[in-house]
Amino acid sequence: MAANDDAGRGPVSRGGIAQQPLFAVAAVLLGSFLANFDSRLTTVGLPDLRGAFSLSFDEGAWLSTAGIGSQIFIAPAVAWLATAFGLRRVLGIPSLVYAVVSLIIPFVHDYPMLMVLSVVHGLLLGTFVPATLMIVFRNLPIRWWLPAIALYSIRVGFAFDTSSSLVGFYVDHLGWQWLYWQGVVIAPLMGLMVYLGTPSEPVNRDLLREADWGGMLLLGASVGMIYAGLDQGNRLDWLESGTVMALLAGGGVLFVGFLINEALVRRPWAHVNVLFSRNIGLSLVVILLYTLTSLSNSSLVPNFLATVGLLRPEQSGLLLLTYGALPMFVLVPISIWLLRHFDTRTVVVLGFACFAAANLWGTQLTHDWAREDFIGIVLLLAIGQSLTLLPLIVTALSNSDPSRATAFAAYIQIMRLGGAEIGVALMGTWLRVREQVHSLYLGQNLTVGDADVVRMLKQLADHFAAHGAGSAPARAVGTLASFVQREANVLAYIDGFWLCFWLAIAALGLIALITRAPPGPFTPAPFGFAKTVLRKCGVPVT
Repeated sequence: MAANDDAGRGPVSRGGIAQQPLFAVAAVLLGSFLANFDSRLTTVGLPDLRGAFSLSFDEGAWLSTAGIGSQIFIAPAVAWLATAFGLRRVLGIPSLVYAVVSLIIPFVHDYPMLMVLSVVHGLLLGTFVPATLMIVFRNLPIRWWLPAIALYSIRVGFAFDTSSSLVGFYVDHLGWQWLYWQGVVIAPLMGLMVYLGTPSEPVNRDLLREADWGGMLLLGASVGMIYAGLDQGNRLDWLESGTVMALLAGGGVLFVGFLINEALVRRPWAHVNVLFSRNIGLSLVVILLYTLTSLSNSSLVPNFLATVGLLRPEQSGLLLLTYGALPMFVLVPISIWLLRHFDTRTVVVLGFACFAAANLWGTQLTHDWAREDFIGIVLLLAIGQSLTLLPLIVTALSNSDPSRATAFAAYIQIMRLGGAEIGVALMGTWLRVREQVHSLYLGQNLTVGDADVVRMLKQLADHFAAHGAGSAPARAVGTLASFVQREANVLAYIDGFWLCFWLAIAALGLIALITRAPPGPFTPAPFGFAKTVLRKCGVPVT
């Protein structure tokens, strides 16, 4: 990295630089990983939770929506809350309450109470990731920034790649309750690391007097309602559901109210003019495209293995753990080294190129593909995850205005959490619609009396005749119908890979429009031959 005037010390918070940066890094690690693991575990383990709580399919769906929607509600405001109240108060106390709620939930069998606790659980969980990121910039020396942000950035891919295996381990060996009880162990430990790794800060009463509470509530409620509408839209058939339309329309109206509020209040909390910078706006859009492109790893591969390959989460999770999560221990240090010596845009291009290659590979999918056939795709996706989100965050931070840090953090959290969850909901709808379209087209080619259809039905009926001649024709028709559905699913997943491929290409196009960031703590330092050339040209190089 380029030399800095502060000799490696970061911007001082009101309490000062942390005296124990290792504890601060540990807090970042525990907080960010706990948030993503918890959300992912409850999503993957939802069928087990429905059985454990005796919930219907609809009740289980709303349970998941309530937990994640409440995270989206609180996340944009966390940076401001941490600035006003201090990191210790925003992370320390909620971590203890979170542990208590996580301990209680498995014992609750009343559905309304379960929903209330899930909302509280989500609100507390939503504070962890935004607040832990602030620890990096307010309490760590500059030399710690890239490694700490790297831990923050890989948490998404690491959680995606290990959650399926972890759910299987909990359910099969420890009990489904540990989907919640892991927080009982990790959250207090995170709170302790925060206490040891961050200085004590007084409450900023001047900031509280100018608080834009209305803006925070309007933005959080609007994005939370929009997420809930999108999440339930696939299940309730979108425009055919009054509930979905009410959520989407209500969220849209509240967001318009938020924009009006920010234009009228004396000290707006998250005015949209923070997005008017070319590089900032493009970086946020590319972050959104990253969350959508990475759905090939979080959604397409494991869901194909479950739907077509008929594998349980722990079986497909072994693939993601071995070839997706573990390689990150090698790839992340490489990513940090690249960012120290190369422009962030170059590293992002490499990452999205890996995403594009992996998704293009996935378009060759057939129903014969087994778990091992995805090894190359998962490896490419792991490289893409390691080389994409970290430099994107660094690019956005390098172009941001420190005086608007809380506003910028609010929109980062919307893109980070809202974009990912909304992307999952939209991908589910895309796969469902494409499966229906392909089923229709395939069914049109299976006409009654067609020679190939008659021959296939006869072969299947002869196969089933040994188990009962009377039921053989019906079983043959059912089997042929299952073949059609299987192939329709395969074609739908191919369409999903094509969608992610073109999203990666779109991201590469937008990266070309991002200009070089101004000099700062993340400016790369050339090395080797490049350094020699610059010195000969009279350019000072450290």
